[in-house]
Amino acid sequence: MEINIINKSKHELPSYKTRGSSGMDIKANILESILLCPGERVTISTGLFVEIPEGFEAQVRPRSGLAIKNGITVLNTPGTIDADYRGEIAVILINLSSDIFKIQDGDRIAQLVISPVVKIKWKKV
Repeated sequence: MEINIINKSKHELPSYKTRGSSGMDIKANILESILLCPGERVTISTGLFVEIPEGFEAQVRPRSGLAIKNGITVLNTPGTIDADYRGEIAVILINLSSDIFKIQDGDRIAQLVISPVVKIKWKKV
C-alpha cells in the first residue's frame, strides 16, 4: 500500500527498522532544543503531512525506549490521525519522570502505525 506524504522536515521519511516492525519511528522537527520538565507536556512538530486512505487511520504511539529509560510518553496514546485530516502530524509528549528531559531536532519521539478501521452500525437491543 502506498500513502501520500509531504515531508517538510530536514529528516528522512519514517521507515520500518526491521521486517517485523509494525511501527515507524517519527522524529522531532524543531529549530531549538526543548527542555521538558517533570510533569510538563509539549507539542512537538514533525514536519510530516499524510493522506491516509479511507478505511484506515494512523496511530501515534509511544516509543518504549523513551518510556522506560526516561519516563517520556505520548500523552494521548494512541493519538489517532483520521483519514480526512490533512494537517501536520504533531506529537504531544509528557515527562512522567522526576528529571528534566532534553528533546533535540531529529530525536525519535514516537512511532507511527497505519491500521484498518472497521465502521459499524449500532443495533438497538
